[in-house]
Amino acid sequence: MSDAELVLRSTRVITPGGTRAACVAVAHGTITAVTPHDAPVPAGARLEDLGDDVLLPGLVDTHVHVNDPGRTEWEGFWTATRAAAAGGITTLIDMPLNSLPPTTTVGHLRTKQRVAAGQAHVDVGFWGGALPDNVQHLRPLHEAGVFGFKAFLSPSGVDEFPHLGPEQLARSLQEIAAFDGLLIVHAEDPRHLAAAPQHGGPRYADFLASRPRRAEDTAVAHLLDQAKRLGARVHVLHLSSSDALPVIAAAKADGVRVTVETCPHYLTLTAEEVPDGASEFKCCPPIREAANRDLLWRALADGTVDCVVTDHSPSTADLKTDDFATAWGGISGLQLSLPAVWTEARGRGHGLQDVVRWMAARTARLAGLGTRKGAIAPGHDADFAVLAPDETFTVDPAALQHRNRVTAYAGRTLYGVVKSTWLRGRCVLAGGEFTEPKGRLLTRSP
Repeated sequence: MSDAELVLRSTRVITPGGTRAACVAVAHGTITAVTPHDAPVPAGARLEDLGDDVLLPGLVDTHVHVNDPGRTEWEGFWTATRAAAAGGITTLIDMPLNSLPPTTTVGHLRTKQRVAAGQAHVDVGFWGGALPDNVQHLRPLHEAGVFGFKAFLSPSGVDEFPHLGPEQLARSLQEIAAFDGLLIVHAEDPRHLAAAPQHGGPRYADFLASRPRRAEDTAVAHLLDQAKRLGARVHVLHLSSSDALPVIAAAKADGVRVTVETCPHYLTLTAEEVPDGASEFKCCPPIREAANRDLLWRALADGTVDCVVTDHSPSTADLKTDDFATAWGGISGLQLSLPAVWTEARGRGHGLQDVVRWMAARTARLAGLGTRKGAIAPGHDADFAVLAPDETFTVDPAALQHRNRVTAYAGRTLYGVVKSTWLRGRCVLAGGEFTEPKGRLLTRSP
């Protein structure tokens, strides 16, 4: 600790070993020591005394659609990373679609990296995409540093990112398994979606019926069968159907290398409360019933579901029409994910230690960043969020940093106010004021 440049002191520091009063020493952007609360501050080090505010590791969000370049009017790196910082997120991994071009070749990855450089207020990494016709590009993308590959098993909603059929999934997964990469999958079966009633219009009940649970359940089961057959690593994206949990638990018990995420909106919102015509609540797969939500929370607690990520998927306001069939499907959640999850978690008897495990430690591990991100421990990047967990605020869309301030949380009162956010020992947000962007572009470690 003697070489420390900065010391952050709090009566509540969330560490891998538990929550305790501590001092966290930082030098050259790295945590060098976690010492008792009353440890002396080294000569020359600056002290930040946080009092009783909680010091968390910066959150790691592995599911973010930045849409830049090409659809920057929906969201861009400047606005997305400011929203992330405002929500205590210090690392995000960008999805390969909704940008033009999508991240499906090394050339397209370089284009995206050039656009992101200099605009990022937090650290940013990139997923690649697995399409029916780009199997030959998967290994080069892996070697170029993408963190894994996103695939859809049903139409993605954008023409430039087609979904994989069963044979195409097997071919892509076999190639990815050959270099022990990771395939992350939007798992809905297109046959069940096509067979479901498609009424359109403003009724949320009609939209929910058009995306039945069996579409998720069937697709998840097929993915797990393929992963077991090939010995591949797979990750189930944005799980909403609790009916898929038994087959996931069985696959994990059988040694299938699968991880699973869910999202704040599936944990905090319910179908019963979605107003007709309110397409700010539309996402795919959909927000389901309260009983389903309870089972997702149980699965988080027992480890069947590994982590919580935003699936931040914004659009311009005009695409959020009152017709659920044609409105853009996506929920903007970067800035509000921590308070939304914390509000529900505290009411269910969970602590911030649990939230950090779901939204920082396990997401960092998913991306292969577990030795650098997601924990307050020596050797990790000095990325922090300072949270007043018992303070509340009412969500005002005008206060959001997202480019398009459409939110399913408008008017809700949430617990947990992010007081400041730190990236490698540098305060990037405090008192509502941002510093110049100093985020780095991350690549997968060899």
